Amino acid sequence: MTEKWSQDVTEHSDALDLEEGVFTKDDPKEVAKSLKRSAERSKRRKADPYGSAMSMLTFYINRAGKGLDAKQKRVLEDAKDELRKLFGREPGSD
Repeated sequence: MTEKWSQDVTEHSDALDLEEGVFTKDDPKEVAKSLKRSAERSKRRKADPYGSAMSMLTFYINRAGKGLDAKQKRVLEDAKDELRKLFGREPGSD
């Protein structure tokens, strides 16, 4: 197997069916909207939509680690705040 386990989880997880390229978008709002749509549509997630979307985003950021350039990491970190807004959560409450 040439893929890393984290890539396999991201691509084939039962948690969410992600839009292709969601983590490469350059607009945090678009990343958040896509994750929200995926979380709300999923019938296989184990948590509520907000928790599932935030978990997948955090998982990706943590696993991509050094492979993420600074600009894309900022976009993804900002997407966390956008997710909170979309779900009506206060920043820092997760």
